[in-house]
This record gives sequence, structure tokens and C-alpha cells, in this order.
Amino acid sequence: MSLKKISKDQPDNFKFNAKSLNNAEKIISNYPKGKQQSAVMALLYIAQKQNDNWIPLSAMKYIAKMLNMPYIKVYEVATFYTMYNLAPVGKYFFQVCTTTPCMLRGAYKLVDVCKRKISKNESTISKDGKYSWLEVECLGACVNAPMIQINEDYFEDLDPQKLETIIDQVNNDQKPIPGSYRGRLSTEPENTRKTLLNNKNA
Repeated sequence: MSLKKISKDQPDNFKFNAKSLNNAEKIISNYPKGKQQSAVMALLYIAQKQNDNWIPLSAMKYIAKMLNMPYIKVYEVATFYTMYNLAPVGKYFFQVCTTTPCMLRGAYKLVDVCKRKISKNESTISKDGKYSWLEVECLGACVNAPMIQINEDYFEDLDPQKLETIIDQVNNDQKPIPGSYRGRLSTEPENTRKTLLNNKNA
């Protein structure tokens, strides 16, 4: 897994648009006086969503000023958590979980698909600007391993063929359906329930 890289190409300025500013102010208002800095993670998310799914340094400085906190503290949060992107990503950003449960169930076969169909190297935007992919730590869906996240949606219980189908759908401007690709509802047992089916087991 590669380390997070900060983009060398940075915009000079950043500010929230009207919608983002309204959302930020609502979140800040939830905190008692003197504790507004606790909103930093939510504001970073708002900035990322506004800015094509990545956070420039100017956005960190803007948020630091809004929350009256040192810029370095905002920078530390943004660089620590993997859900913040510090460089441009593709329109469709594929995050492949390779932590132990996903790895044991074939995550690196999904990585191979991304290398073949998106780009050879992670964090590299495809030539058409449509895709990029990244190997990430646990996304919290271990029981549905292996899985990936595309933008804000989870795609679970995958295999290489199913991931290839998803990429082809995206390439044809179709919206793939999030969730389990083995027909499971949420995290239910794969072969239907085996307990609590009668009074004896209740």
C-alpha cells in the first residue's frame, strides 16, 4: 500500500459555496462554545465533496480559519485519515480493501483487475479522467469480503469477473447496484439462517 501523496498542483484559493457553507455552519452549531474545532472532520468531508473528491491545502487553511485553530492541526487530521484524498482522483474512485479478511478472500485478484482495466499504478487517473483506484485499509465490511468502495457506495462479495462487470457498466455510463454480489441482504448468513428458526432455538 502506498503512502498518501499531496498533490504538487494546488489551487491558490478555496472557499465554501453557499450550500457547503450552510452545511458547515449547521454542523458547527451542534458544538458548545469553545468546542467548535471538533467539527474539523466533518468540514474536511464537506470540502472534499465540493472539490471533486479531494482536499487542497487551501481548503485546510480555510477550515482552520473558520474553526479558529492552527492550520497544522487541520493538516494532521487530513493526512492521518485515509478517507481524505489529498490529490485529484478520477470521477469514479475505486478503493480496494486489502486488510486481512478481504485479502484472505481474494482482494488482490480485485487489485489485479484494477491494474488491468483502470491503470497499472494506484493513484493514477485513467487517460479519460474517469477512473482511479487505491489500495486501502479496512472499510468495515469484513463479513462481506472481498469488497470495494466506489465514491460513496459499497460493492461487496465480489470476485474478479463481477468487478470487471461493474467497471464495464461504469464505462458505459450505467450505474451499478451497490451491495452484495452474492444475493445476500446486508450481512445475513450466505446460506440463509440456521438458528432462531423455531421455538426450540429461540
